Amino acid sequence: MAPKYATAEAVAATELLDFIRPRHRMVLTTFRSDGSLQSSPVTGGLDTEGRIVVASYPQRAKAANIRRRPRASVVVLSEEFNGPYVQVDGAAEVIDLPDAVEPLVEYFRSVAGEHPNWDEYRQAMVDQGKCLIRVTPQRWGPVATGGFPPP
Repeated sequence: MAPKYATAEAVAATELLDFIRPRHRMVLTTFRSDGSLQSSPVTGGLDTEGRIVVASYPQRAKAANIRRRPRASVVVLSEEFNGPYVQVDGAAEVIDLPDAVEPLVEYFRSVAGEHPNWDEYRQAMVDQGKCLIRVTPQRWGPVATGGFPPP
């Protein structure tokens, strides 16, 4: 079996978005009040403006951290653990209800496609008290894969 070599491919913004669009497994990292890191595995997508979007609840640590310090880092993973990934850093914001309802619809579409009953979905988001986190990509690393250092 031939060794698998690590890769790191620098990508432009459009290539970054093309890489992220089909991937929904992510790790969102925010900053606690003492400056230490807080990471959460999340399901995410891209909105029509190219921002990474994540549904959450206002009382979660990630939302509280972003309100206090509106920056975040997102590692976008592939389905397979050894697949390519990228880290994206940027400005972050929390959108609360009622303003979050339509962005939550867009979030659902980006992750799962069409819902059989959008009115029911909208009401569920309100009933559950959801919020939406958005991260605007400002800096990103290469699309990378793990493995041995290249020869």
